[in-house]
Amino acid sequence: MRPPTIERDDVTPSGLTIPATLDEPGFVRAIVTVVVDGTTYSERATAAFDPERIVATTPMPDDFMEFWRSAIASARKVPLEVRMTRLPGRSTPEVNVYHISFQNDRLGSRIYGILSVPTKPGKYPAILTVPGAGVRPYFPQVALARKGVIHLAIGIHGIPVDRDSLLYSELRATALKDYWAYRLEDRDNYYYKRVYVGVVRAGDFIASLPQFDGRNYAVEGGSQGGALTFVAGALDSRVTAVAASHPALGDQFAFLHGRTSGWPFMLADTAHLAAKAEKMATIPYYDTVNFARMLKVPGIYTWGFNDTTVPPTASYAIYNVITATKELDIAKEAGHARTAEQSERIEKWLLERLGVER
Repeated sequence: MRPPTIERDDVTPSGLTIPATLDEPGFVRAIVTVVVDGTTYSERATAAFDPERIVATTPMPDDFMEFWRSAIASARKVPLEVRMTRLPGRSTPEVNVYHISFQNDRLGSRIYGILSVPTKPGKYPAILTVPGAGVRPYFPQVALARKGVIHLAIGIHGIPVDRDSLLYSELRATALKDYWAYRLEDRDNYYYKRVYVGVVRAGDFIASLPQFDGRNYAVEGGSQGGALTFVAGALDSRVTAVAASHPALGDQFAFLHGRTSGWPFMLADTAHLAAKAEKMATIPYYDTVNFARMLKVPGIYTWGFNDTTVPPTASYAIYNVITATKELDIAKEAGHARTAEQSERIEKWLLERLGVER
């Protein structure tokens, strides 16, 4: 996201050493591209310089929590009006799987998801998985439910999540293209307002389930879902643990300070940004950094140094403001995805916090 400081064309079969340093906390990334017999190969490597000292740039509004408490209180005047349809083809003798929905912030505005519940009578802890960016169907977590966990995966767009993939491809290219930018100039009507409130309403739905133990409730997600994990942890007092991977929507003001933010890079081109002042007034209410500042529950966090969607600069800006108990798992060579080892560690960590034997 930044112009290169060094450009060279002397890649050799024996390799290439690039001297690099920084005089402030941050990252340096080398990208090497070669063409061999007509095929282009590219790889990158990223080095950290004092990343624990990266300082977040997004300001905290004085009425931040008041704004969100008011939004949640208003939404809770709307009845959940839960709808649940059992999916026989996805259920097993040990796990019932449902396509579910519930009302969110106004009449007719619904959140949809896939719910997996153990069939054995009893009370169980719960995990909510919040989604990465995009438009797609969602699937049950039968293996997790077999271990004795209620699992809910939600979508954010107010559309069913069990349809044919063609529907989501069409919406991704048309009505929901660049949804993250919809009404960014209006704090009270920005697209993500109903999304953030919907994450709390998902907690309301889980709390209404007779199988929920009422005590142990964790939230996890990556990228956009990493941001929504912070939202849940900061705004929903029932959450007892969080796990976030390469959290997006963070440190958006960084471009005003000479470095990159995380996806979706809202202020990357401020020279041509329409309604700049209004958008800059809205962003702090939705920036992951400010939810991280309000976090009170333990969490585990993970990302890779080679991430180009949420550069590690932004992830550290978020992580460094957390004052709650925190653990960090870095996979230096990873990009914008969890490695198998990271996923395994996160699941182990979450199940331990929920008191579930693996």
